[in-house]
Amino acid sequence: MKKWWPWILVGVFAAWVLSALRPPTAREGFDVAAFGRLPVLLNGRVQPFDSVARNSLLNISGKSVVRLEEGGKMEPTDWLLNVMTRPEVSDKLKFFRIEHPDLEGLLGTVKPGLVYYSFDQLRPELDKLEEQARQRLVSEEKKQADVQTRTPYQKDLIHLYNSIILYHRLKSSLQPEGAENFVEEIKVYRNAIPSGVVALQKSEKGEAHNAEDLKMIGGFFRRYQSMARFAYPLIVPPQDTATQRDAWASMGDGLMSAMRDGQIPPAIDQLAAISVGFKEQKPADFNRGIIEYRQLLEGKNLLVEIKKGRQEYLFNQLEPFYKAMVIYVAALLLGCFYWLNGSENVRKTAAMLLALAFVIHTSGLLFRMFLEGRPPVTNLYSSAVFVGWGAVLLGLILERIHKGSIGIVVAGAIGFTTQIIAHHLSLSGDTMEMLQAVLDTNIWLATHVVVITIGYSSMFVAGLLAIIYILRGFFTKSLSEQTAKSLGRMVYGIICFATLFSFVGTVLGGIWADQSWGRFWGWDPKENGALLIVIWCAVTLHARWGGMIRERGLMVAALIGNIITSFSWFGVNMLGIGLHSYGFMDAAFKWLMLFIASQLILIVLGLLPNRYWASFNGANPVKPASGGRGPRPVAQGAR
Repeated sequence: MKKWWPWILVGVFAAWVLSALRPPTAREGFDVAAFGRLPVLLNGRVQPFDSVARNSLLNISGKSVVRLEEGGKMEPTDWLLNVMTRPEVSDKLKFFRIEHPDLEGLLGTVKPGLVYYSFDQLRPELDKLEEQARQRLVSEEKKQADVQTRTPYQKDLIHLYNSIILYHRLKSSLQPEGAENFVEEIKVYRNAIPSGVVALQKSEKGEAHNAEDLKMIGGFFRRYQSMARFAYPLIVPPQDTATQRDAWASMGDGLMSAMRDGQIPPAIDQLAAISVGFKEQKPADFNRGIIEYRQLLEGKNLLVEIKKGRQEYLFNQLEPFYKAMVIYVAALLLGCFYWLNGSENVRKTAAMLLALAFVIHTSGLLFRMFLEGRPPVTNLYSSAVFVGWGAVLLGLILERIHKGSIGIVVAGAIGFTTQIIAHHLSLSGDTMEMLQAVLDTNIWLATHVVVITIGYSSMFVAGLLAIIYILRGFFTKSLSEQTAKSLGRMVYGIICFATLFSFVGTVLGGIWADQSWGRFWGWDPKENGALLIVIWCAVTLHARWGGMIRERGLMVAALIGNIITSFSWFGVNMLGIGLHSYGFMDAAFKWLMLFIASQLILIVLGLLPNRYWASFNGANPVKPASGGRGPRPVAQGAR
């Protein structure tokens, strides 16, 4: 039985991943999934309603689902439908995230830490919140300050303010906020257009006109103008797909255009029917409206957009990076457990789980590349995903060569950590949005950015191997001579690998800069960070070749490489200056500083004399190296 349980465990995880492929069941008869697949235009790209819902909810609450007070959860598309058609329901749901205690005090509560509020709870204090947020924003504009000058309280305040604005925009995206029956309202509006437009034209010329007709059409115009101003996604497809395929419009713009053209776009009637079907909780009407609307899109030859919505919806349901992260944790724990009991079955299971997670991770990357039509690295979020992928690949190779669970632990730890980083980066919104126009160049994204990101992955792998070396050597007696030699060879080889990719990636970046900005090198912070990585790799290798450092010195150098790489990857973005400052994320500053502090502590441990190390001062200490130059596989002192 023991030889089968690794396969059983891997099979369970694989079944969990594949379970996302099951057709979703209709909730109370409503085919919410079909609505979630419908395409819209937002952030310059076609995406499904489901992506709008997920990204908006992540932005507002930091979660992709809404936890219900009575138990259970509400999926993002269901939440979006309630926001757009049944605000009386969504106003009671608690999904507005508040973290700072002083902001809670402003709302009249004293609960410390992370708390979720409903819109109904925030409503009495909206004026106060808006006043304070606007004062801060006006102050920043006058002083030409940036978000780096905000206190934690102000950051939480601005986030809540922006969340409320986004919530209002979503409310105005499918129907006017407060509409009773949007289908009937459109009928009244359609009948009022001819006489209302005539009354408006006569009024503008100073001629006699029907005041009632003018008042009615004016009321509709103001209502739909407000709707157009606040609408978030563009959900009305283009009228002429042959020449203006990207000319999607908001519901408000589509309705106002009828005053000019005399015709309300047919898509608006279908969308209104969907809206009313859900608002009045009539599943048959809702589902029929979706079928008819999809047929309308097919008739407009928007098959590519329909397919895109369906494919991205599937990607969202699969959640490949989240599932890979969970399996990375399982592999990491089993890899560490192997060091305690030495069971080959445990190591084999961990290796198989790591391979499964890597396959899922790779599939997610390829699927994402297919959806974007771009290489794997286009922004800071995708760089975190790709750095993790590269590190896991190196970990699998290490485990294949040096069996002992070290590669598993390294790959599992970096795979999990980078997915956590990616998740926090995704909280700012759409992760498939292109952040820089200059990045929209496939050849350079496929060379410079990808190559240098592999260099980042390699440096972090070397750094984590060094962390394992120091922690095991200092705190335990498990760092045997053979393990120490293996770790030394691993770190040395990976730094060589990192040097190659970092150097080539930096040179390619210079070529890219020359083509895009007209100069090969401009001492931009990001360029300087990349150069620092190359220089430090070269210094480390020369010191090792020259015998100036040995195993422990190599490990300390790898930890310094961790600091340099983390600053080059994240730190320079936090400076907010330079042509490479895309993906700015000031919230990461605290975590970056904590990471650097942890590396400095480990460096101090690595520099302590042998007598303080459990593995070097026990019954079977690691023997010091003897003579000779070049790579020396044994630790002695800080060298």
